[in-house]
Amino acid sequence: MKTEFVPQHDLPRDYSGNCGWGDEPDRNEASMTRVITTHELTKQFKTHTAVDALNLDVPKGHVYGFLGPNGSGKSTTMKMILGLTQPTSGDIEILGEPLTRASRTKLLPSIGSMIEAPPGYGHLTGRENMRIVQDMLDLSTAQIDHALATVRLTGQENKLVRNYSLGMKQRLGIAMALARNPALLILDEPTNGLDPAGIEEIRMLLMDLASQGITVMVSSHLLDEIDKMASVLGILSSGKMIFQGSRDQLFEKSVPDLIIETSDPQAALAQGLTATRVPEGIRMSGIDKDQT
Repeated sequence: MKTEFVPQHDLPRDYSGNCGWGDEPDRNEASMTRVITTHELTKQFKTHTAVDALNLDVPKGHVYGFLGPNGSGKSTTMKMILGLTQPTSGDIEILGEPLTRASRTKLLPSIGSMIEAPPGYGHLTGRENMRIVQDMLDLSTAQIDHALATVRLTGQENKLVRNYSLGMKQRLGIAMALARNPALLILDEPTNGLDPAGIEEIRMLLMDLASQGITVMVSSHLLDEIDKMASVLGILSSGKMIFQGSRDQLFEKSVPDLIIETSDPQAALAQGLTATRVPEGIRMSGIDKDQT
């Protein structure tokens, strides 16, 4: 028989919902300008609440990691921010302006996005796909060339997209989002399905974009990957924000895993981990006698 005592360590136990930006002395007021703010943002589908009273703060010039398991409400939130679906209630502010049907047309040129699957027609080349974007948005060839160079597709743009690797398709999608030089880039799971080399390419690209002043909001269900690129985190669970703040704030308040194995859990409890003295956050799991 084996019993494990594992403390809950993924999130700070005392998190209160306050970002606490003022506690960081190296951040000045200008650097913390909010690019996206939501207030009590909620989306319901019949009896299911996909996003539940979400208060989101995305600071300017950062990679904001929007983290949560599949089905936690990340994509729905991004679609509401882009005006692709209407919230049930709550408010959204983008680049200092409330998002309304009237303001959406004005705001969209400042926003680039890639939601869910990367765009692109497989029977066309990368350049031909970009030309569609160029014609739709009335962009110059120089802007298209710059976007392709930014995502490191120069020299690959004349290949058919169906012959691209998944990583190249993701970068083409990001190039389309970058074509009009947006202030805000919203990407839904851009590393999903990529091999380690492809993930690293996307990670370095997004960090480089943030260093140029572009605010990047990127969703993922992988904490390890988001931790490597994002300076600010928002973590969703069942549509609710359970943490928002810097990486340091998350990990400073976390506690490490502790696993205790014993062949006699009752004796172990008697030595100090009694039912009334089990520390907060520690849970016990094991095999019942009738299962052995």
